[in-house]
Amino acid sequence: MTDLPSRPRLLLRQLHQVMAGQGSAQERLDKLVGVIARNMVAEVCSVYLTRAGNILELFATEGLKAEAVHNTRLRVGEGLVGLIAQQAAPLKLSEASEHPRFAYRPETGEELYHSLLGVPIIRSGRVHGVLVVQNIARRRYADEEVEALQTVSMVLAELLGSGDLVEPSELQDDAAAALGAPVTLDGRVLSAGIAIGTAVLHEPRVQITRLLADDVEAERDRLSAGLDQLKQDFDAMIRAMDPGGGAHREILETYRMFAHDKGWQRRIEDAILSGLSAEAAVERVQQQNRSRLSQSEDPYLRQRIQDLDDISHRLIRILTGRQRTAAYDLLPEAAVLVARTLGPAELMDYDRDRLAGVILEDGAPTAHMSIVARAMGLPVLGNVEGALGHVEAGERVILDAGEGHAYLRPSDEVRETFQQALDTRRRRLAEYTAERDLPAVTRDGVPIDLLMNAGLLIDLPHLEETNAAGIGLFRTEFQFMVGSTLPRHTAQRDLYAKVLDTAGDRPVVFRTLDIGGDKPVPFLPRFEEENPVMGWRAIRIALDRPALLRHQVRALLAAGEGRVVRLMFPMVSDVAEFRAARAIVDKEVRRLEARGRPQPVRVEVGSMLEVPALAWQLPALLRETDFISIGTNDLLQFFYACDRSNGRLADRYDLLCPAVLNFLREIVHACDAVGVPVTVCGEMGGRPLEALALLGVGVRRLSVSAAAIGPIKRMIRSVDLGQVSTFLASLGDTSDHSLRPVLRAYAHDHDVALPTL
Repeated sequence: MTDLPSRPRLLLRQLHQVMAGQGSAQERLDKLVGVIARNMVAEVCSVYLTRAGNILELFATEGLKAEAVHNTRLRVGEGLVGLIAQQAAPLKLSEASEHPRFAYRPETGEELYHSLLGVPIIRSGRVHGVLVVQNIARRRYADEEVEALQTVSMVLAELLGSGDLVEPSELQDDAAAALGAPVTLDGRVLSAGIAIGTAVLHEPRVQITRLLADDVEAERDRLSAGLDQLKQDFDAMIRAMDPGGGAHREILETYRMFAHDKGWQRRIEDAILSGLSAEAAVERVQQQNRSRLSQSEDPYLRQRIQDLDDISHRLIRILTGRQRTAAYDLLPEAAVLVARTLGPAELMDYDRDRLAGVILEDGAPTAHMSIVARAMGLPVLGNVEGALGHVEAGERVILDAGEGHAYLRPSDEVRETFQQALDTRRRRLAEYTAERDLPAVTRDGVPIDLLMNAGLLIDLPHLEETNAAGIGLFRTEFQFMVGSTLPRHTAQRDLYAKVLDTAGDRPVVFRTLDIGGDKPVPFLPRFEEENPVMGWRAIRIALDRPALLRHQVRALLAAGEGRVVRLMFPMVSDVAEFRAARAIVDKEVRRLEARGRPQPVRVEVGSMLEVPALAWQLPALLRETDFISIGTNDLLQFFYACDRSNGRLADRYDLLCPAVLNFLREIVHACDAVGVPVTVCGEMGGRPLEALALLGVGVRRLSVSAAAIGPIKRMIRSVDLGQVSTFLASLGDTSDHSLRPVLRAYAHDHDVALPTL
């Protein structure tokens, strides 16, 4: 292919020469408009930049009156320049004065000029100004000329961003305009709380620093290699996903289709031929796509802007070699992370001291990332449609994960309001801390065991802070999910010993590995399954891979030397499974005895009740187990045959319905009848109204997140348990979809505290 310099490439080289020369930023800008005018064969070239209040100011011109510079201003949407900025799209006119938006500015002297071609100056998806050329003669601008000017505007945008084109002080008052107007986004609360901080993109958008191509063929080769890597990445992500991955899988399938699109690749190659580097060419084409699709009246096409942005950013990261997530960068002091989706291991990669909150386009309240976030006391808002399309890294964000809103670029009044709310929340947390030594006893004198859920070392200080009665659920799988290999015996033993040391005399219940389904681990192969959460997971993996369970049990027994070790098995479906798993534990205990090795003073083995079928086997199970823990997250999704990660079904069924409460009452009564302790350790117990219902059906042991202990204890201390039990028993035969409003009214009438964080 010929390497003869096309007009854009020649123009870009000349711009580069100007920028490499001497002079102030304004002097360089004045030279640039002259170079552009000559190359575009135009009598006028002007640059308008955005200032505060959505004002476009003339910063440099070749051809218009010099005194108009810094004196001519238009609002975004006013005149032809304002229209280009408003629509973020090019405009070409043979007779500009005939356009209904034409606005005459006598100080410019532009009445001499008839034809106009203008393009927006866009950086990071936002309009920062307008580049215009004008001609005295009536002229029909060719598509190639439009593309050439767009390429130049992209270079100007990057120069503006770097501060090389305009003195930063010149645009200091422009922050509000450059970042755009305040925006409110709605979502679903996954973890309650309020955060005020700075937006950080989980997969950061790369600011392109190398704009010009030194070798066109080399850039085309880089593009080809980058596209191959992009396709491989999408293929790998799709293979790694559950077959029932739902909307997220559909998104990846769509992305893979875009990555194979020949037309998209050809347009990028054409941009490279104009003189741009491969990454700059990708950004250039995406700016064109964004401008074109934003003008479409078809909502489906407009929604594709975000998808194309995401694909382009991924390709740019590949081309620039910056594929790490923001977890590896230094976060601002109060970072609000924004992502399409996020796994628990990815969340734990971030510095908790600097992470203030999370905004997700995907997500569900009972997904394990949400559970980890609640354990960390981290506010999370999920199902925020279009979040990545609205949020720019570095923007101020307010996250209201209470009412379900995210405020981007909030006004001073909104910031002040939420700062007061944040201060109030901190005072409330201080009140809960002050109440830590108060007993969890109801008004009529019934003691409730209030324990804490945990799974990370960072959870352990909360045990003392909350004065919880112990750890009712320690999720051991998190240690396995964050590494690329199976944790060594010593690493597991040390973690479990640290947990037991911290707990002291308080009980700790370790749940053996609950992996598979929505909790993949890198050291086990993934299989295509129609229904992963109902497939090969938890105890089913442990019994098929007994060495994995033995490995963990040995570490638990070693850590529990001289202490009581309590462990339980997840996802038990029938008594035979429990019996087989317990046999492995018993064998390991006998192994220690035979070798004369130190061992725990006692080993208690329990079962999670998460599969409804097990409830009808309780008489047999209770003869063999030391305790029962009800995992409401899985139990109730199976109870309703309702995927807990499906956003469309998240609010369809209410846990506070007669069927659920009657079911739980029967389980509790069966355990009480034979003296087997029963604990609720699912998310249901961590919300005051739901916890009130659980107490009413007989539950006396709750294990909840550390953040929920204060509110739940306050509720416990305000309730007469005999009264609420009688009240709920009277509603057992109703067929209401939900008892929530009835129970809330009861709490109001009987002064039962239902505090929130």
